Amino acid sequence: MEKSKVYFTNTRVKQGLNMLDKLEKLILAAGIDKIDFKDKFVAIKIHFGEPGNLAYIKPNYVRRVVSVIKKLGGIPFLTDSNTLYTGKRANAVDHINSAFENGFYPIAVDCPVIIADGLKGMDYKEIGINLDRCKTAKIGAAIAEADIVISLSHFKGHEMTGFGGALKNLGMGSGSRGGKLEMHSASKPKINKKNCVSCKMCAKSCAQNAISFDENNKADIDYDKCVGCGQCIAVCRFDAASVVWNEAADTANEKIAEYAYAAIKDKPNFHVNFIMNVSPDCDCWNNNDAAIIPDLGICASFNPVALDFASVNMVNAASANYLSALDDGKFKQGQDKFTHIHPDTKWEAGIAHGEKIGLGSREYDLIKL
Repeated sequence: MEKSKVYFTNTRVKQGLNMLDKLEKLILAAGIDKIDFKDKFVAIKIHFGEPGNLAYIKPNYVRRVVSVIKKLGGIPFLTDSNTLYTGKRANAVDHINSAFENGFYPIAVDCPVIIADGLKGMDYKEIGINLDRCKTAKIGAAIAEADIVISLSHFKGHEMTGFGGALKNLGMGSGSRGGKLEMHSASKPKINKKNCVSCKMCAKSCAQNAISFDENNKADIDYDKCVGCGQCIAVCRFDAASVVWNEAADTANEKIAEYAYAAIKDKPNFHVNFIMNVSPDCDCWNNNDAAIIPDLGICASFNPVALDFASVNMVNAASANYLSALDDGKFKQGQDKFTHIHPDTKWEAGIAHGEKIGLGSREYDLIKL
């Protein structure tokens, strides 16, 4: 099998060639212009960052990618799906406001911002994939209906998947709230009756009529009827309906790979990882710890599996930063950095499964520009 090409540019600049110019040269060298963008809707899948977290991709980079796509005739928009947990991105109103707060507003990025799965996470398309873990995937409608998918991912650590890159951004990030529930949990939702205020929004939103109310007017779930769609979690504003966080690390990574497969199924797609400000945890937190390595640069490829594998290899080959999560007296150079920080995670499972299901090969040639 021919090796995939992963293109890389470092963070060194010179007069007349800044990082935005280097990004444009990188994606063109990697072949983004081979995609027929003419009059096509282009979903630029990105993480807008939880307000308070400063490690997300700078909007300046995103605007340059938008500019390239527009020059190639495409109709781009920025998108992400709502979060499963409560926070400032759990519904489309808060999510868009958070995107704007972090600089991703239309004037700055020169394109619209669309929340992929709608106001409350219920706007999705079920994509048939018939794979090992998932037979279908609930993908946010704006991503499912796009003609082309481009992922821009901040490469960093993650407390569930080991690291977050293209696969995590595409898989978990494209899933609707019900899809995220499927990836996070092997169980159906639970009710924390202490938080239930008897608003009955969960019952009104349950298509299976699985929710009733006990003698204290607190919600109950009939698990014989419940299908685990997650809509009760989506509409509950009081943290009464919640996730049972019990999916094994390797299984979660495999489900995420399958959702990534669904997000780009039958669509032209292209992927960019920003290996900068490599924080130890996800951008979903409202803070970011010190970067664990120096900024390395930006990678691009048509193959998300090879792209992530190349990125993790470069991070593991880099020197650990002083006063970071790796500066704990226990880390030794040459160890896997992400597994050291999150020892219960198994990032290799996602890479291996992505390769198995045909999402891409981990074999790659790194082409440095």
